[in-house]
Amino acid sequence: MTGTHDLFAPGAITRGGVVLPSFPVPQGVHPALDTPEYQSTKLRHPTEPLVLLPQRLGELTGPVLGEDRVRPSDADLTAQHSGEPIGQRIIVHGRVLEEDGRPLRGALVEVWQANAGGRYRHQWDQWPAPLDPNFSGVGRVITDNDGRYRFTTIKPGAYPWRNHPNAWRPAHIHFSLFGRAFTQRLVTQMYFPDDPLFFQDPIYNSVRDEKARERMISRFDYEQTEDHWALAFEFDIVLRGDNASVFEDEEDDDDE
Repeated sequence: MTGTHDLFAPGAITRGGVVLPSFPVPQGVHPALDTPEYQSTKLRHPTEPLVLLPQRLGELTGPVLGEDRVRPSDADLTAQHSGEPIGQRIIVHGRVLEEDGRPLRGALVEVWQANAGGRYRHQWDQWPAPLDPNFSGVGRVITDNDGRYRFTTIKPGAYPWRNHPNAWRPAHIHFSLFGRAFTQRLVTQMYFPDDPLFFQDPIYNSVRDEKARERMISRFDYEQTEDHWALAFEFDIVLRGDNASVFEDEEDDDDE
């Protein structure tokens, strides 16, 4: 994923007259596509050699979204319905950064999550936790000139899944980042400090590097907490380098 200010980067390669950036993938950071402890990867990861689909000019320069369609209210997941959702209101904020600390401006940041009871508004989520009629669990925002984003939401609850006996997912929020083209998308998850379920979660533990796992955990931010309104958590996303965030669906055979 790259911003418009960073299209031509060290290690760039040329395909069909189009200059494309090439960045080394940190080893041992991103989870392997085939992670036996996470059972559904048996069905999801590629079983045949990957086929290169070259990026062409239209994929790199075509518009990815109409920024005028992202409304300020999209970033407040507690104000999308007629009533207040149930649960602990929180502020989730941070910056999207390049490896050298430069901010990535104009990136589309989307989130989705379970409600306070640990249930998604999705047809396949049928475990007996209540649905909240005032919470859909999705939001989006465009990063500002300093690469900052900010959401108001509800702290999600843990939920059971069928990966192994008595399996529960730690509370988490999914993040999706789009750059300036559809080919520039990254997906990650944000966790909360001191969650007691980390020890048995195969998705969290599929990241073998302990320091990389720690970068998936948000930081409680008392300074941004709003009196009589919401607690705050800070979660920066770094695109690459030694302090890169952990991203899903890396096409790196060396980690398998």
